[in-house]
Amino acid sequence: MAAAATAALMLIGATFILLGALGIARLPDLFTRMQAATKASILGAACTLLAVAVHWAELGVFARSLATIAFICLTAPIAAHMIGRAAYLSGVPLWEGTVCDELRGQYDVKGEGAVGPAAD
Repeated sequence: MAAAATAALMLIGATFILLGALGIARLPDLFTRMQAATKASILGAACTLLAVAVHWAELGVFARSLATIAFICLTAPIAAHMIGRAAYLSGVPLWEGTVCDELRGQYDVKGEGAVGPAAD
């Protein structure tokens, strides 16, 4: 039973990682690629680490796997946000099909400070 669960979790994790890689290759701009990479890598890594925990079936391995999953879940979105903010402020172009740019006019790009209602 544990072998089947390990195999299933590894297959699911590998599928998510493959979908994330395809998203990076096929999506049109940095911001959408970053979203695909972050979400798919978190799910892929979590499933892979859970497969390791199920395979070894030891408390120490399980605890380290859960701690690593928690660390990835906490740091990956923050890192993606900071990369996206830095890219936006440095002028990385949006995809031509972008309908709405809600950040336009919200940041003073030269001084990197907020302007408008959020700055008050």
